[in-house]
Amino acid sequence: MLAARVHAQGGPDFHLDLVPVPEPGPYQILVRVESASVNFSDVKRRRGDRYPFDTAFPFVPGGEIAGTVVALGPGVDGPPVGTRVFAFAGPNGYGGYAQFAVAYASAAVPIPDALDFDGASTLIVAGATARMVLTLTARVQPGESVLVLAATGGVGSFAVQIARALGARVIAAVGHPDKTGAALALGAHDVVVYTEPDWPARVRTLTDGRGVDVALEASGGDALRETFSALAPFGRLVVFGAASGVSASLDPATMDTWLYAPGANQSITSFNINTWFVERPQEAGPALMALVDDASTGRLRLPDIRTLPLRDAREAHLALEERRTIGKIVLKPWQEE
Repeated sequence: MLAARVHAQGGPDFHLDLVPVPEPGPYQILVRVESASVNFSDVKRRRGDRYPFDTAFPFVPGGEIAGTVVALGPGVDGPPVGTRVFAFAGPNGYGGYAQFAVAYASAAVPIPDALDFDGASTLIVAGATARMVLTLTARVQPGESVLVLAATGGVGSFAVQIARALGARVIAAVGHPDKTGAALALGAHDVVVYTEPDWPARVRTLTDGRGVDVALEASGGDALRETFSALAPFGRLVVFGAASGVSASLDPATMDTWLYAPGANQSITSFNINTWFVERPQEAGPALMALVDDASTGRLRLPDIRTLPLRDAREAHLALEERRTIGKIVLKPWQEE
């Protein structure tokens, strides 16, 4: 089979290699991959950024896939061969940039008839992250205000819509003014540009000086400190990534404000989707299925999708790193051009 591999840690130097088709191990299934959704976690592992799992090279990125079940490993009763599924690839989120990939049967969900492979491939990581951050970690309530950074990206495109459906006032933060229209089309009430100077002041102005109740941040570096400064008293900041590759830090003055300022009562919470499914499946599972139901019935609009053949994995990663994307990029392993 063909697989897009990086042979060493670093830049997006992909090789389209001919490699053996993997065999499903115990409790795993083999999927013929029709769509592999590209996430910033793929970029982080390729670059060698800090990540929960070790990454061995040569490396086939890709944790978010959709396709058809073609074989079952030992101990697997289903989903049956021939079932269309979306799944979390590999033993820990890799192997999807290929024509075939393994996944644990427990991490595979049948695709409703109303969804195609491309759209379904965006649900298991990007869509589920947005849903779970808002409903399980931040526990957004009607009438609260929510700030979504990178609002037109993969997770952000879902988060803006879900926050609005939860009854929140949504402020979308985008990296370029050209993305303002896309953010408003997703349902944002207001838009700020987070690459402009002192953008948190704009957020505070939009909230009558109070700040937001909930903020979602996944860039790392200075973005965490800036986002924190836009929080209201009792505000919750949820951190679910560091796309910049720079670890986030808070200076002593910010720490003093957070810990000791009268009336602040703010919190910073980390989020890892795998931990939710392992430690609290009774909450994570229903959240995922609610997302699937909303997507299949049209209550939730899937992100804008740009498809590329597998050989263009380099362009997919460059587009993410250079912030040229709106929505999601999906690789097509069987597409030649």
